[in-house]
Amino acid sequence: MPAGPLEGQVALVTGAAKRIGRSIALRLAAEGAAVVVNYATSKTGAEAVVREIGAAGGRAAAVQADVTRRAEVRNLISAAQGEFGRIDILVNNAGVFFPAKFAELTEEQWDRVMNVNLKSQYLCAQEVAPVMKRAGRGRIINLSSLGGLLAWPGYTHYCVSKAGSIMLTRCLARALAPEILVNGVAPGTIEFPGDNPSQQLHAQEYIDRVPLHRTGQGKDVADAVAYLATADFVTGQTLVVDGGRILV
Repeated sequence: MPAGPLEGQVALVTGAAKRIGRSIALRLAAEGAAVVVNYATSKTGAEAVVREIGAAGGRAAAVQADVTRRAEVRNLISAAQGEFGRIDILVNNAGVFFPAKFAELTEEQWDRVMNVNLKSQYLCAQEVAPVMKRAGRGRIINLSSLGGLLAWPGYTHYCVSKAGSIMLTRCLARALAPEILVNGVAPGTIEFPGDNPSQQLHAQEYIDRVPLHRTGQGKDVADAVAYLATADFVTGQTLVVDGGRILV
């Protein structure tokens, strides 16, 4: 693999076994980074990502951890350092998404979404920050969502968790400066092969509405992450990758 702008750096991507996380892991590897592919239960998918990166001449390792639990996050950070000696980039991608009418939303559902979508970002950032501070530099990129900016009543729990991610990004940008830059990416509807019919129906509605008249692809989100991983004068920002949906 030719030298890229991230050559010599190490990226840790949570929830990287499939979909957006997989796209991000592959893109950062293509830019030259060694990649720690975190997964919770998708071992087969994570190992496939590692093989794909290796086949292209890159370096990667799959590490299992439930990033909603501090002890497992600490083990993940330790494993990443043990494998590659450093961590330069943290991409907090792990997330969960499902509908629930507010009147029927259970406490268990609320807690699950908050833990996976928001608590995990706080835990991973807090545990990796000392590593980056000692190195004198670092990048943290939090995956939010268009749902963190728009009110979707059928997804109140999700929207609140993603709005929290945006504010976490802003607070961390101030708390961890100047050594660590912290930014976010807020995707709109992103399509992948094999999406179910209900997802495809939603995608067509999205296409009809947005100015660019298409849904996003994993590459679109990965491009945004790659930019933020290399930017030197951007912090506290959330880059909306939605084809213009926020405008209408």
